[in-house]
This record gives sequence, structure tokens and C-alpha cells, in this order.
Amino acid sequence: MRVLMRQSAFALILSGLATPGALAAGSHLVSSQKLDWETATKLASEAVRICAAQGYSVTAAVVDPSGHQQAVVKGDTVPLQSLSVSYRKAYTAFSYGQAFDKNTTSELINAKLAGPENGALNTIPEVLFVPGGVTLRKADHRVIGGLGVSGAPGGDKDEACAKDAVAELQGEFQ
Repeated sequence: MRVLMRQSAFALILSGLATPGALAAGSHLVSSQKLDWETATKLASEAVRICAAQGYSVTAAVVDPSGHQQAVVKGDTVPLQSLSVSYRKAYTAFSYGQAFDKNTTSELINAKLAGPENGALNTIPEVLFVPGGVTLRKADHRVIGGLGVSGAPGGDKDEACAKDAVAELQGEFQ
């Protein structure tokens, strides 16, 4: 039982949900940081605005440290599948970006972290190794969520809009 508790504590520290100091102090509470709803919505809106300025109608989704959607903004004429794809890109950027210390879904793909050739990791619910997801980080590099964009003609364009939106608003979540 004690080993299991140590492993759980280690997992909380790795995920950024707890600090070693909090666990050492014997605290039974775990705290995490995430964007407030206004900033999450502003971030998704900014990604949609940036893509719209380039002529692309997209959907942008922000996930929080639990992996759940926190904010979603849909452009006016996006394809139906962009809603689920933007979420899955955000989820993948958050969860795998945190696990492998990468900042975008493109970085994950380029590092060949998408799993075996047979695409087995892509069969995990909500995971999608396609460009367009950005890992959200604080200044101390702690992961606080993910942003995914879908709907532009190519994941590279989705990802550029997401990266530009994060660069624009990064100061608000430091």
C-alpha cells in the first residue's frame, strides 16, 4: 500500500497537480492551476480570429489540466468534424506534450512519439496525432492545458493560428 501511495504521489508531481513540498508536508489536498474561463475563452477566440483573418473558418478548443474542454469557439462556417478534431488536438497536445515535454502536436509527430507504425496510439479515445495542437505552459514550464484548432486547409495552418494565439496571450497565464 505504501508503494502505491508513493507511486500516486510521484504521478501527481509529474502531472503538475502537486508539488513535492505539499506532499512532504503531509497534505491530503491536491491543487492544480488552470486558466480561468475568461482567459480560456479569449485564447480560443483569438485563435479563431487569427485564422479568420487569413480566410480560414476554424474551431478552437481549450482543455484544462483534467483534459476536459474548458472553452470552445466555432467559426461561422466550419465543417462539422472540426468540433471534435479541435478538442482531440488540444487533448493530445496537453497529455502527450506533458508526458514527452513537447509543445505542439507537430513536435510529437516529428519526434516519432505517435506510437508504432500501426497507429495504435491513435486508437486511444480522444488522441489524435495531427498538427494543430499546442501545449499550454506557465513561465515555469508547468503544463496547464492545451489548445487545438481545426478547420483550416491543413494542420500546419491550424497549428500556426494556435501558436500565434498562445504567443499573443501568453502573458495572461504566467
